Amino acid sequence: MENADINDYLFLEAVEAIDEGNKDLLQSLILKHPRLITDPLDYPVEGYFKNPYLLWFVADNPIRIEKLPNNIRDITAMLIRHVKQNAKNAELQLNYTLGLVATGRIPKECGVQIELMDLLIEEGAKTGGALGALANGNTEAALFLLERGEKINLPIATGLNLLHHVEKLFPTSNNDERVTALTVAAFFGNSTISKFLLDNGTNPNGYPQRESGFHSHATPLHQAVYSGSLAVVKLLVEGGADLEAKDKIFEATVPGWVEYFLSEESLDKSSRDKYEEIALYLKEIQTR
Repeated sequence: MENADINDYLFLEAVEAIDEGNKDLLQSLILKHPRLITDPLDYPVEGYFKNPYLLWFVADNPIRIEKLPNNIRDITAMLIRHVKQNAKNAELQLNYTLGLVATGRIPKECGVQIELMDLLIEEGAKTGGALGALANGNTEAALFLLERGEKINLPIATGLNLLHHVEKLFPTSNNDERVTALTVAAFFGNSTISKFLLDNGTNPNGYPQRESGFHSHATPLHQAVYSGSLAVVKLLVEGGADLEAKDKIFEATVPGWVEYFLSEESLDKSSRDKYEEIALYLKEIQTR
């Protein structure tokens, strides 16, 4: 999403006030036009930012301007105050904003991710989304959510490389959690936990549930290719993973993913070597 996509001029002015750190203007706009707080923007584009509320824009996720103002905490606190006073769905707005902050790159790079998460939780947002944070490389955010009360499960323990917890949680986990955990292990190129999950009967051909918060569009083998881990690719293939399974976005097979990564001109030599090794191995498997 770009600011140019916002066709509501008042909403756009409020978003730009957030981006610029203009707290006084933002306050004035909200007082004159309470709908800016209570009503979502008419933006019916499918995806995680469909019909967003003004509060959601404090995370710059999806990325629009690649920065946050220095007073973003004060602006967020002010927005939260208005949301709690006027919006009937305050809990929904706070919870979703927490998820956007926890999974966002810009809050992390600006050094305010934990600060904003702490504020949102103190104001009533329910802890959740640690796995989504891990899926976006935000380990510190995931750990913070656990510290603030989110319950650890098998996929989260896998993403944090906590083998002891994985072994402890596995017996009481369900099939969806196990498939998601295997996908997480493959995504991070974790051969030790991948082997444990496969040895204990985890299906290598499933997809994570969308509700898990992790990448639900691809199989563990797709994600093993993404990680560049030949060891995990071999474990999954030997465990029965289907090379011809297609991801749910591009409808590409596992060899198709390898071809795509090798076609990237910006690929560094180390990554290219890994993908070429995987490509050679998959070709050997296909010709057997």
